[in-house]
Amino acid sequence: MLKIGEFSKLSRISVRMLRHYDEIGLLKPAETDRFTDYRYYREDQLPTAGRIAALKDMGFSLADIARILAVYDDREQLQQFFLARQQELEILSQDIAHKMILLDAAQKRLRKEKSMSYNVTIKTIPERYAATVRMTIPRYEDEGMVWGIMLEETHRLNLAETDPCLCAVTFLDGEYKEKNVELMAWKTVKGNYPDTEHVKFRTLPEVTVASCTFKGSYTLITDVYASVIEWIQTNGYEYDGPMFNIYHVSPHETQNPDEFVTEVCYPVKKK
Repeated sequence: MLKIGEFSKLSRISVRMLRHYDEIGLLKPAETDRFTDYRYYREDQLPTAGRIAALKDMGFSLADIARILAVYDDREQLQQFFLARQQELEILSQDIAHKMILLDAAQKRLRKEKSMSYNVTIKTIPERYAATVRMTIPRYEDEGMVWGIMLEETHRLNLAETDPCLCAVTFLDGEYKEKNVELMAWKTVKGNYPDTEHVKFRTLPEVTVASCTFKGSYTLITDVYASVIEWIQTNGYEYDGPMFNIYHVSPHETQNPDEFVTEVCYPVKKK
């Protein structure tokens, strides 16, 4: 039998933690002296202590570890626990990667001018014929779903693109939404084509917009929105329809976010 201090050294688990494991029933000593409360462990409990330490390093909670130890000899159930934890870590990894991108973009902005400015102009976008897809997506980040549907349903139509071809998304909600975002993706084309299940061909009307074109990652777009909105408010204009983004250089052309070219457009009219 091993005293708790000896077992602690061999298992590399602190005495304090061993006492806690005893209290919650995760790893109970083989014997406890009822007069002194000294805890004693058997050598064959060391593998269990090792499993607990390994599972804890994987990020499992103590409650999960207790459930895992109960089925440790069942390989299929053990695999299910591992797969579930792996999926949790993958989601966490993606979230961390997204936060790292935002931090990197913020630092790049700090290294530039203290007050970053964007050039806003008034322009008229003429009437145009376009393939359109209008739908509701889970989040703004899922915009690629709409383009995927457009490509899939128009692949066999051999669309003739205009020159230049404008690819854009109009955001139809009147406010920012955390989920269930309604939008319309559109792409200017030449000729006449039959509608498909989701793709509708239509003529979009002429529109006057406050426009700002910028080069760089989409992480910058909130700053651009703010600049355009401020310009509209200080130059005697008011909103005249849902805003849209024209993607001149997008992930379809390059995987380097620094090379993206996006035009932010807010339909406006004079007050």
